Amino acid sequence: MKTKLKVPGRAGALWTVLFFLLPVLCGLFSLCIGRMSLSPADVAAAIGAKLGMDTGVSPQTATVVWSMRMPRILLSALVGAGLSAAGCAFQSLFANPLATPDTLGVASGASFGAVLALLFGFGLVGVQLTALGFGLAAVGLTELAGWKRNTSRTTVVLAGIMIGSLFSALISLVKYTADTESQLPAITYWLMGGMQNAGYQNLVLGAPLIVLGIIVLMLLRWRLNLLPLSDDEARTAGVNIRALRTVTVLCATAMTASCVSMCGQVGWVGLLVPHICRMKFGNNHLSLLPASVSIGACFLILVDTAARSVTASEIPISILTAILGAPFFLILMRRGKGWSL
Repeated sequence: MKTKLKVPGRAGALWTVLFFLLPVLCGLFSLCIGRMSLSPADVAAAIGAKLGMDTGVSPQTATVVWSMRMPRILLSALVGAGLSAAGCAFQSLFANPLATPDTLGVASGASFGAVLALLFGFGLVGVQLTALGFGLAAVGLTELAGWKRNTSRTTVVLAGIMIGSLFSALISLVKYTADTESQLPAITYWLMGGMQNAGYQNLVLGAPLIVLGIIVLMLLRWRLNLLPLSDDEARTAGVNIRALRTVTVLCATAMTASCVSMCGQVGWVGLLVPHICRMKFGNNHLSLLPASVSIGACFLILVDTAARSVTASEIPISILTAILGAPFFLILMRRGKGWSL
């Protein structure tokens, strides 16, 4: 496995600043785009008014910026960053470039929890909590089924696939029993993913797990390079590899479950973005993980902006991520770049 070293010195500092600025710039751009176009001056006036300045911004502009677009942008940034970080961690954990945030069945479990809550008529917070709980339960079942002492990574991946298939079948069962006039359309649309339910209330509930997971992985990012090693090889580096794997799984699982609970299933982000970042930064997580977090946030902000702006009716976000992701990934494989095992 080829690994590029971290970008040193001044270049490394510039990349760090760029990783922070890119999502901010994408967010400001997204604030201007929509069915009601706003100029940068309008956005600046709305932000200034929020900070207590007398900018003379119209109430309509302030409502569009702070009540309609800002929650979606924050949610898109969090979900993009969380799924990208989780995908990056899982790919290293399983030494498999095709590993995704749903490798352990967490996305399928969270989706089942959400559709079950929709079936019983729970509110938005109830849907979010139920989805989060079932996502964590899915990983627990995967661990019971396949994660034993001296178990190979392949066995764990297979266990995750089986648990994911089980929850997918349960989702189909719920859809079969749902009322076709009211419940089934809501369930189907939710499963396609979208930021239309973004609000500060569900951000307060879901954001802490994503932010905490990213912070922990960032603090451990130099150790993530050791995840593909065997226990004996990692021991020579003075790292408790079992504890590291456990922490990595818990962080990636919590982030994925929280993302799915807030906006439904959003595919391709956790698979595609880490590969894009590896083309530039290699496999060293000192640079790879921050790049994945930043590019993932930018990617989903821009995709959600297109989803709500291209047509009169909003396009489910997972449709756009698949349309963009699949061709790019095929080109990536033909060029032979990305991460080679």
